[in-house]
Amino acid sequence: MAARHVLRAPAAAVAILLSAGILSACTAGGDSGPPPYVPAASTPAGTSPAGDSPAPAPAGPPTVAARIDAGLQVPWSTVFLPDGTAIISERDSALLRTVSAGSGTAGTLGKVPDVVPGGEGGLLGLALSPNFAADRYLYAYFTAAQDNRIARLRVDQSGSGMQLGAAEVIFTGIPKASTHNGGRIRFGPDGYLYVGTGDSQRREQPQDPKALGGKILRLTPEGRPAPGNPFGDNPVYSFGHRNVQGLAWDSAGRLWSSEFGPTVDDELNLILPGGNYGWPEVTGAPGRTGFLDAKVVWPSTADSSPSGLEIVGNTAYLGALRGQRVWTVPLRGESAANPVGYFTRTYGRIRDVSLAPDGRLWVLSNNQNPDFVLVLDLPG
Repeated sequence: MAARHVLRAPAAAVAILLSAGILSACTAGGDSGPPPYVPAASTPAGTSPAGDSPAPAPAGPPTVAARIDAGLQVPWSTVFLPDGTAIISERDSALLRTVSAGSGTAGTLGKVPDVVPGGEGGLLGLALSPNFAADRYLYAYFTAAQDNRIARLRVDQSGSGMQLGAAEVIFTGIPKASTHNGGRIRFGPDGYLYVGTGDSQRREQPQDPKALGGKILRLTPEGRPAPGNPFGDNPVYSFGHRNVQGLAWDSAGRLWSSEFGPTVDDELNLILPGGNYGWPEVTGAPGRTGFLDAKVVWPSTADSSPSGLEIVGNTAYLGALRGQRVWTVPLRGESAANPVGYFTRTYGRIRDVSLAPDGRLWVLSNNQNPDFVLVLDLPG
């Protein structure tokens, strides 16, 4: 166990804990139920999908470089400005908090209007425009009075610092409920906005390509269905989802998602346009005709409940809420290898994992009151 020491920022109640090594043991499988597994049908043991190459070795362990105690309250999503400043959404307060990458100094950019928090709803996912240098747009997914919706707000820089502009709502009508609100948004390599929604406890919606619940949507930056979507002039990109929580692309531009199961079968999915991922007819990887199997399945949701997702190199990193750890999953093409968990039950529930401009991974704790940021060094 590596020694730790504490540095305190003089201007704010922000503490940064530094470590020279790993702060908790890894777990190769679950410790509350059956271990996670890679379906044999999708990845033959010891082979790539082509069957002629060894499966990828697990990545080395991430290590804790810093802990930033920024006084966060139920943070949900992190994006980074070009200068490295983090903008973090707080679900219940609807505040956009800022954290300096260098000093760890925390501040508040502003409040997103018309957010109506409740249960799992509130201010959720954030995404930065791929043309941010020109348009200065920050996108936010949030729960309003009647629905979940997406707005964009300008983040302007002036002599007195950053200022948050008025909200422009670009997409409405995503169903809301006390749970299963989805909420992750992210711009893809193609410049379009991808949106993960939940079924909002309406089990008829995920299998209906005309409904917005239980989907991954693909939109233009203005909120219109993106050209080339699989169902024509329709925002739906994939369907049959229960509650999408993470979106990320690998080095070849393939989209992956993390998703909550019910009481079993949390999932890591490889997303194909027009793909049907089964909910509520099936979960996990049953091999049923007409449905796409998950690439990794956690049979016990107590070990995962995967939220934020990031892919760095050939490794997927997932934050686990109930599982209270960071899962790493080696990727090889369209297949995955067995997950390995780190920091198990050391830092509480993990909501999001985000790659910072300096190559480190920022990890958000959740429901710690107050919450904090872990900054991880990743294996080279």
